[in-house]
Amino acid sequence: MTRSLKTILFGPAIANRDARTEKVGVLRGVAAVGLDGLGSVAYGPEAMLTVLAGTGLAGLNVQIGIAIAIVLLLMALYFSYRQTIAAYPTNGGAYVVASQNLGPRAGTLAAAALMIDYLLNVAVGISSGVGALISAVPSLEPHTLSICLIILVGLTLANLRGTRESSLLLSIPTYLFIGSLGLMLATAVTKAWLAGGQPEAIDPPPALAPVTHAVGIWLVLRAFASGCTAMTGVEAVSNGVNAFKEPKVQTARRTLTVIVTTLAIFLLALAVSTRAFDVMAMDQTQPGYQSVLSQLTAAVFGRDWFYYVTMSSVLAVLCLSANTSFVGFPLLCETVARDGFLPKEFAVAGRRLVYSAGILFLTAGAGLLLIVFNGITDRLIPLFAVGAFLSFTLSQFGMAAHWLRELRTSRGTDTAEGALERKRTYTRLFINGFGGVATGAALAIIIIGKFVEGAWIVVIAVPLTLMVLWACKRFNVEVDETLMQGCKSPIDVHDRTPPVVIVPINRWDRLTRKAIEYALRLSPDVTALHITRLEGPGVEEAIGRLKQNWKKYVEAPSRENGIRPPHLKIVRSEYRNLVTPVLDAVKAIDDRDTNRTVLVVMPALVEVNWWGYLMHTHRERRLRAKLLQYGGPRVSVASVPWQLKPQTPAEGLEAEDA
Repeated sequence: MTRSLKTILFGPAIANRDARTEKVGVLRGVAAVGLDGLGSVAYGPEAMLTVLAGTGLAGLNVQIGIAIAIVLLLMALYFSYRQTIAAYPTNGGAYVVASQNLGPRAGTLAAAALMIDYLLNVAVGISSGVGALISAVPSLEPHTLSICLIILVGLTLANLRGTRESSLLLSIPTYLFIGSLGLMLATAVTKAWLAGGQPEAIDPPPALAPVTHAVGIWLVLRAFASGCTAMTGVEAVSNGVNAFKEPKVQTARRTLTVIVTTLAIFLLALAVSTRAFDVMAMDQTQPGYQSVLSQLTAAVFGRDWFYYVTMSSVLAVLCLSANTSFVGFPLLCETVARDGFLPKEFAVAGRRLVYSAGILFLTAGAGLLLIVFNGITDRLIPLFAVGAFLSFTLSQFGMAAHWLRELRTSRGTDTAEGALERKRTYTRLFINGFGGVATGAALAIIIIGKFVEGAWIVVIAVPLTLMVLWACKRFNVEVDETLMQGCKSPIDVHDRTPPVVIVPINRWDRLTRKAIEYALRLSPDVTALHITRLEGPGVEEAIGRLKQNWKKYVEAPSRENGIRPPHLKIVRSEYRNLVTPVLDAVKAIDDRDTNRTVLVVMPALVEVNWWGYLMHTHRERRLRAKLLQYGGPRVSVASVPWQLKPQTPAEGLEAEDA
């Protein structure tokens, strides 16, 4: 039943030879890795307008200029990442670029920034989507956090089924969002143009709040810092190029073009439309909250069927925009783990050819963020964009260093073709250098502008993540060095002395019999260890029965066949501890003969059904773990299983491959 349920939830296992069928093209690629960038049109401009709230019409006027500046920076990133995709067509993106061109410390800094950005993207995307839902159905406001967590679990299950299936699931809401929001914005801009910039709203938005402060340089910079959250997710394509169909570089570039072009048009159209219809951001924590997109859609079309279709698509895309992280985060962790900066489990592909450890870690981290901040977008936005722009900056400067190295190695080529290639390299250097300076300046503005509001948390979290990554690296290096020491010498084929075997037993039964028979095949020196943890008449009676059975079924047949009988040792554990008596027995052998190896044979009961496991104590697992930890270098542990319902290898293979 467990296996069939696993197959229903996650699908049958995918063979390595079918990996290419899991790759995505442009249409599905936009849905798989573009939802973060596209969905940010809902919360990036709103975050900018939230800062400008209280400035009245002056704030709505200045936000158009801020939107233009954001789009220009977005285009610089676009051309930069086109070059990154071609130069480094592997997973990891900023991490790989920074590591290879700026050194491992810069690489791990980029990895830490990207990991935090991915975690925040999941939390912000889901909370923004639920915010859009509450705008349409205010009665759901008390259930904000619960809805957020339900959506998170649904996304996790979808991605554990594989990238191809998750992208297929996301394609419908993605293109519904692009179509409905695009139509709404096109209609809004057209109405504004035909009305000379003062269109009449079908369902007017709330009146602008009284002006409480003027528009100043500092306020503009803070608004720009908030609006830059609309660019997060652009790096996802370069971070997961291996997820695309061949030719993967061209496919990834086309996907990036679709995402960036759509996002740029939406940002500019939204800035013009909000000014024309006098739409300003509202406080999400107050009753009657309406998102910017909700106000604008109602103003353009009213609250008819199209309003609910549009808001439903916004809800779906915002919630599902977290899928970008579910694609990019595991791929990034896989690359980082292969370099030794994360546990090896992050580099192991699961039954559906996805990196399950990365997906589950992302789910846990995002869930914790949603719980801590109660699923409120405005509380999460100040944390956002720091990690993204830090990775942007490192990636761009890393690419600039890459082109500088290309120029140095190409010196001395006097051919016309070589000269032309050098000119192209200079152009690439300028693009990435400009991108690095621009994103670095934006990063400084974001940190300064959002530091007090919550960006300080990310500023602290990045160094802490770095410490974890380097601690993993040191551990993995130490393990490798330890395992490689002495492996160059031949094995010892002279000393083949059989080990001393210890068999912990509970009573005389079929499981004990099988373990003793196995032990006698390995060594003539076998000791059965029975540990009593309680005292009383019932215990003494059980010990008496065990001794009688031992004499009848072990000692007698052993002597009849000229074999030294295994020794039965009764040990009373005063504190009901199983581990200490076994370790004492191992130590006694060490003290008696320092050259003998010790083998502990563990009888193990094997259950087929999950409910059967709940009925047993599993003491052998705990004892095995302690023996491996404290037994010393000359102790080995072997399990002798007894299956209550025998299963064949063929049945096991069939179940695992299902």
